[in-house]
Formats: sequence, C-alpha cells, structure tokens
Amino acid sequence: MDASAFSRFVTQIAQLSRSQCAQVLALLQPVVNQGQVVDLIEKAVANKLCCPRCQGNSLYRHGAKHGLQRFRCRACGRTFNSLTGTPLARLRHKHKWLAYADCMLDSGTVRKAASIVEVAKNTSMRWRHRFLARTKDDRPVCLSGIAEADETFLLESQKGARELPRPPRKQGGRASKRGISHEHVCILAGRDRSGATLDFVTGRGAVTASQLRQYLQPVLARDALLVTDGHHAYRSFARRAGISHEYVSQRAGERVRGAIHVQNVSAYHRRFHTWLNGFHGVATRYLPNYLGWRWAIDQQRIDSPAALLRAAIGVFHT
Repeated sequence: MDASAFSRFVTQIAQLSRSQCAQVLALLQPVVNQGQVVDLIEKAVANKLCCPRCQGNSLYRHGAKHGLQRFRCRACGRTFNSLTGTPLARLRHKHKWLAYADCMLDSGTVRKAASIVEVAKNTSMRWRHRFLARTKDDRPVCLSGIAEADETFLLESQKGARELPRPPRKQGGRASKRGISHEHVCILAGRDRSGATLDFVTGRGAVTASQLRQYLQPVLARDALLVTDGHHAYRSFARRAGISHEYVSQRAGERVRGAIHVQNVSAYHRRFHTWLNGFHGVATRYLPNYLGWRWAIDQQRIDSPAALLRAAIGVFHT
C-alpha cells in the first residue's frame, strides 16, 4: 500500500463501527504477534548469524519468506534464514508461538495448551518437544564441592508407540514384579550444594558402576566430594575412579551425618515427580526433554515466553 492509500485508510478508521473495529483488530493481531516473534528471533541470532553449510559470514539479503529475512552466502550460494538448522525451522503459525511458550511456563498439558492456543493436539505435542530440544542443553558444566548423587525410577512407558513388545498397561499401571526391575527406567541425578544439577536417563533397571563411570565421572570435579546412599555401585565407582566418597546408610536409618546427606538431590527428585504427575504420564523417549524443562523451572533459568523462545533456538540468558 502506498503512502496516499494508507493515509486515506487511516482517516476512515474513525468511521468504523465497534464491530468493524473488532474485525480489523482480529485481522491485525496475528500479524502483530508474528512481527514480535520474528523481531525477537532475528535480534537473538544477529550476532552469530552465519551460513549453516560452510559457516561463512559473508552474506547478503535475499528477499523474505514467511515473515523472515532470507540470506544468501557469497561463498557457497546457500540461502537460509534465522531459523534454518534450529528445532523451530519449518514450524508454522509463528503468531501463536509466544502464547504457546506462555502455556509451557505454566506447565500445562498438551491438550490444555492446544485448547488455549487453538492448534491441533498433535501440533501442540510437536511444538512442545521442538521448544525443549535446545532448552534442555542449558546445563552446568560440572559439579563441584560436595556433590550429592542419587537415582530415582519411573515405570518404563512407550506412550504413543504403534506397536508394543508387551501387553499395554492402563494409565497409572504397575510393574509385574516387586521392587526395581527392568520394567523401570533409572534417572541418575547429581546435585552440588550450589544447586547445580545434572541428570541422565541411564536405562532400565538399577544403576551400575559402569553407567556411573559413563555419566557421572565426566561431570565431577576432581576435588569434589561425592555423597551418596549405600548402594554398592557408588562405592565401586568411587574406588576405581579415585574420587573422594562418603555415604549414608539409609537402610540402617541413617539420614544425616553432619554435612553428609543426600537430602538436596532427594528433594529435587520429589519436586520432579510431583511436577511430572501433572502430565498424566510421559513417554520414556521424551524424559531428557522433561528433565531439562524441570531444571529450567527449578532454577528459574527461563522466566518469560520470550526467554523460552530464545532458548528454543539455543540462545540463553541474553
């Protein structure tokens, strides 16, 4: 629209009825919302924008598509935009992303978020895990000082799978065997006294010393003091790795011995289970996403829809 036509349009706005104004606002709101999302994304990646193919930074503008500025690399000729190579690439309805991110901050279910944002249930599920794909990577580098470690277990779930290798369980079902078995998935968590937390889905059944070497040893500072319960796998792991280790014997009724306890990591597990129950069961394959989501909430790493949207493309704490 040229300037004169726009000027005539503006002068006619005062003549619109209330219902006509509402219709115009309804048409303009998605455009405004999409503009906010596009501006947020392009500003977030502006300082590190480069060609996703050759990593070159000699670029020039090459039109626009779906509201996003496109670029062409002078070195290899590849065209791309600010979302290319990110989990949000090719997702539609950008004008609804901030509203959906707000639903995620409230820890709503897939169906509830779909209803609020007015998208299909499958779209809501896809968005949730696209938004979390990079968010879960915002973790501390290592655990230092006094580092507590403990494991918690969830019943293995193949929710959403087309074929099951076992008879299906009803929601909230129980394992066929007593105690911890290969029907349970182990989540290993390490947490130091500063609150830094790292967790890993180690697989089915009880944790082993080899799994501790694989997951826990690379993230423990060499001078850290590892505090655990009396599980033999921790003692074997610490002895072979040469890590200082103390444990409390919970079977003997010991909970605290001075500064030696696992109450911080146990409390973190309780908060995780309470929060996870609100989703009415999650598939095991998505557990790393939910663990990252819980960490972001617990440490208040993400406090706004805009921050969640930036985290979804791998830009943290700007």
